[in-house]
Amino acid sequence: MRVALLLLLLGQLVGCAVNPATGRNDFVMMSEQQEIELGQRYNEEIRKQYPRYADEKLQAYVQQVGERVARYGHRSNLKYSFTVIDSPDINAFALPGGHIYIHRGLMAYLSSEAELAAVLGHEVGHVTARHSVRQQSQSTAWGLLGQAVAIGTGVGAAGDLTSALGGAFVSGYGRDMELEADGLGAQYLARSGYDPQAMIEVVKVLKSQEDFARDQARATGQEVPAAGYHGLFDTHPDNDTRLRQVVAAASPLATGQGEVGRDVYLKHIEGMPFGDSAEAGVRRGQHFYHSGLDFTLAFPPGWELINRADALIVHSADQQAFVVMSLEPLPKALSAEQYLRQRAGRQQLVQQDNFRQAGLDVATAVVPGTAAKRVAVITRERQAFLFIGAVKGHASLESEDERFLEVVRSFRPLRAQERALSEPRRLRLLQFKAGQSLEGLSQQMSGEGDQLVRLRLLNGLYPEGQPSPGDWLKTVR
Repeated sequence: MRVALLLLLLGQLVGCAVNPATGRNDFVMMSEQQEIELGQRYNEEIRKQYPRYADEKLQAYVQQVGERVARYGHRSNLKYSFTVIDSPDINAFALPGGHIYIHRGLMAYLSSEAELAAVLGHEVGHVTARHSVRQQSQSTAWGLLGQAVAIGTGVGAAGDLTSALGGAFVSGYGRDMELEADGLGAQYLARSGYDPQAMIEVVKVLKSQEDFARDQARATGQEVPAAGYHGLFDTHPDNDTRLRQVVAAASPLATGQGEVGRDVYLKHIEGMPFGDSAEAGVRRGQHFYHSGLDFTLAFPPGWELINRADALIVHSADQQAFVVMSLEPLPKALSAEQYLRQRAGRQQLVQQDNFRQAGLDVATAVVPGTAAKRVAVITRERQAFLFIGAVKGHASLESEDERFLEVVRSFRPLRAQERALSEPRRLRLLQFKAGQSLEGLSQQMSGEGDQLVRLRLLNGLYPEGQPSPGDWLKTVR
C-alpha cells in the first residue's frame, strides 16, 4: 500500500511547463512562486557561509551591470540581486529566483565590463532557463522513486539525489545546460548593448587558469585538479564549435557597436584586494592573520586553510584530518574550562588540560569514542574561540592529535610588527611603456609563487603573450 501511495504521489507531482527562455516543455515540479521561495531559503544559507565584500561602491556597480543584462532576459519580472562575495575563489553561481553571486577572485581576472556582464549574463541564463528547478524536479522524482523501491524491496536507495541541487548551484549543471546558459547570456549581452564576443573572452581567461593549474600539477608531479568555475570553461574550451555558434547567433541582436568598457571596469577594481582581504583575514604561508579579531595562528606544513564566514578550517593534504575554529559569544564571565564543560554537555571529557597562553585562558580535552575529537576553548573578554579537531575514516585521533594541539597553541593576539601582515595585497594599474618588459614588472609584484606567471594570468597573457605600449596592466602590490 505504501509503495502504491508513493507512486501515486510521484504521478501527481510530475508535470510539464513551457520554459520561458527556450519555449520547450520542461519537466518541472515547482511553480515560479515556489522557486522564488526556495531561492530565498538558499540565499539565507549562502549569506551565512560566504562573506559579502564590504566595498558598497563596487557592489552597486555589479548590481547595475547585472540589472542591465537581466532587463533583456526572458524573465525580467524577477527581482534580481547581484552580490560580490569576499573570496579569492574563481567562481560565480545563481540561486533559483534570481539571486546571483560572483566571487571577488573571479573579478580580478576579468578585464572589461563586457566580460563582467558575460559572467552575470551566463548566470541569468541559468535562472531564466530554470535549470535549478529542472534539476530539482528530476532529483525529487528519482528520490521518491528510490523510496518506493526501498519500501517495496527492502533495499535502501543508493543515495539522496535531492542533495544534487545544492551542489549544482556552485559546481554546474552539465554541458548542455551550461551551453544553453552561454547562448542565453550572449543574447542578453547583445540586446543590452555589450559585445557578445565577451562570452568567448571570458572563456579564454578562465581556460588559462585551467591550463596553469594543469602545468603546475605536471611540474610538481601532482594530480591535475578539477576545473574551477563551472559555467565558462570546464564544460567547453574557447574554440568549441557549439559555443562559437551560440555566440554568433546572438550577434545580429546587438544594439550599437557592442560596448566593451575596459577602462571603466579596471578603474572599479583598482585597489581591490587580491587573494585574501583584511575583513576575512590574510594567509601568509602557513600563518593566518586577522586584524579585526586581533589574532594569528599557524597550521602544519602541507596543510591547507579554508576561510568561511562562519568558521576557519585547516586540513591535511589528504583531507583526512581537520581542525575547525569558530567564534562564539561568551554569555557571561565564564572561564575557558567552564565554557568547555558547558558546551560538552553530557559528553565525557578526558585528558583535560587548562593553561594560560599569551595572556589568554585556554582549556582543552578529548571527547572519547569511535569518532574521538580534540576540543579546545580560548576565551578573551566576551569571546570564545572554539576548536574541534577530528580525523576521517579509520585513522585514530592519536595520529594527528599533536598537530591539532599545535594549531591551538599557536593562537595568540597580533604583535605590533605583525599588523602589516594582516593587510591584503591589492590590484594596482600600470600603463605599459615602450622598453619595459613583463619580467621587469613582475619583480615589482608582491606575493608568493611565480609572479611573472601571475602577471600574465591577470592580464590574459598566459602563457607567452606580450602587451603593447599604452596597455593598462593589472599588477599586485
